[in-house]
Amino acid sequence: MSAKSTTRIASPHAPPSTTAGSRSMRVADPRFDEILASANDAIISIDESHVITLFNRGAERIFGYSAADIIGQPLDRLIPERFVARHGGQVRDFSAAPEASRMMAQRGEIYGRRRDGSEFPAEASISKFRGPDGLVFTVILRDITERRAAELILRGAHDELDRRVRERTAELEERNAQLQQEIHERRRAEKLLAEQARELARSNADLEQFASVASHDLQEPLRMVASYTQLLGKRYRNRLDGDADEFMGFIVDGALRMQRLINDLLTFSRVGSRGKGFQPVDLATSVAQVRINLRAAIDESGARISTGTLPVVNADATQMEQLLQNLIGNAIKFRKGPAPRVHIDARREDAAWRIEVQDDGIGIDARYAERIFVIFQRLHTAAEYPGTGIGLAICKKIVERHGGQIGVQSTPGEGTSFSFTLPDREETPHA
Repeated sequence: MSAKSTTRIASPHAPPSTTAGSRSMRVADPRFDEILASANDAIISIDESHVITLFNRGAERIFGYSAADIIGQPLDRLIPERFVARHGGQVRDFSAAPEASRMMAQRGEIYGRRRDGSEFPAEASISKFRGPDGLVFTVILRDITERRAAELILRGAHDELDRRVRERTAELEERNAQLQQEIHERRRAEKLLAEQARELARSNADLEQFASVASHDLQEPLRMVASYTQLLGKRYRNRLDGDADEFMGFIVDGALRMQRLINDLLTFSRVGSRGKGFQPVDLATSVAQVRINLRAAIDESGARISTGTLPVVNADATQMEQLLQNLIGNAIKFRKGPAPRVHIDARREDAAWRIEVQDDGIGIDARYAERIFVIFQRLHTAAEYPGTGIGLAICKKIVERHGGQIGVQSTPGEGTSFSFTLPDREETPHA
């Protein structure tokens, strides 16, 4: 709509126009025309009879009427029917009130009705002034459809956020309850572990006490039995019958085997409690000492012992020597015939060394690969192969003290390969 079609409103002190059929009022200042024309909000004036006297471009855009069509029409055409009566009462109350302006529908919403009958939410303020022909009411109205839609979207987003917050809060509360339960269970487990540690400490103390008793009190009677039985054998040899000589031999042999068993038990019990501190140990030097310790068995069997390149490891030197001596000694003991061959080698595996002791002996059935490391577990009788059945259990305990693992691979009749790992580290594992 052009500026020429914009209806003008008169100054409060200007006389009304006498143009036939027109109830509009003209203004003397043309600048006011432009202000009305350029306003985005609807600006509508009515007289005391609620007849429209002013309808600017913003009102034309919002309501869909042209000023020519709506000026002179009752205001009710712009109000939804359900609000007409209430709106009329509000205008009457305002006309009698002392204030010159107020916001409309402060306690609720107001709605406008477009030419096509559709409704829209609005925000409006009303003012009044008295002209020569009586009160003139002017409404400034804004279509808030888009804002209301945005508010609905925002409210929906807020509700969704609130829902997610409630759900997340519930999840966190549930997780917190689970964590509290886990903390409770962990504390209970730690308490149980502490009790078990105390019990283990008491058990170790008892074992230490037993070891002390075994090393002195138990071995002394055994030595006496063996010594006096041997003395009887020398003094009364051929003076008693053959059975007596055999029986005394059994007594001496039993006493000596009991002494060996006690000594092995002492060794087993002291792997952890009497172990020495860790330091660099050259395993080649350990094997050389084992050769010296096993010289009699090596000479008697004709064993050939060879080595590859062996590393320096951080370990208890005495226990490394004992570990290798037990494994090499077993390789010689469980040979198939004369001149057994034993080879000791090493290879790197990640952050550890794997040491292998291979032989060409009688081998071990795979069914017994775990059993042989259990204390007192023997696959042969003492008559077949002497020993107490503790040697490999000692080996396992030594390796585990050093933070490694021990295992065996074997084929009966084709030899055996014992291997154990030693972590390549400087720090000292717990005993």
